[in-house]
Amino acid sequence: MYTSEQQARRDASPLTRAMMAASMAQLIVIIASYCFVVYFLSVGTGYAGALITFWLNIVLLWLNTIIGMLWEKGMYGHYFMCREFFWEDVGNLAALIAYNSYFVILLLDWSQQDISLLMLAANTVYLINFAQFVVKLMKARKQQSSGC
Repeated sequence: MYTSEQQARRDASPLTRAMMAASMAQLIVIIASYCFVVYFLSVGTGYAGALITFWLNIVLLWLNTIIGMLWEKGMYGHYFMCREFFWEDVGNLAALIAYNSYFVILLLDWSQQDISLLMLAANTVYLINFAQFVVKLMKARKQQSSGC
């Protein structure tokens, strides 16, 4: 997964820590967003909370994307879609499309109910991609602990 040189660069990079912090912040916001959206869909109130957490998710996703692109450039020489993180970048692209489709549906005048369903779908896409990163991180830690 990582050569010893890449592992040293990864461990020394402030972008690694920044990416981890931003990812954890987004995970917390995603969980809050799920709660607000499910509450709104169940009860019919609380749409503002769902909307605010969704906007925060958009901002955090773009922040994570930019940090990740800079990190990939430093690690592998490519800003996006490098071979080593291809599927994670595909997942990230899917999440960007899902989240940013919100701006299109605003123009189409969708109902709050339909927008909330989009929010759930976008959050789910992000969580699937987040799981890919967790699996990759676990593999990297296993590689590091085995000395390979």
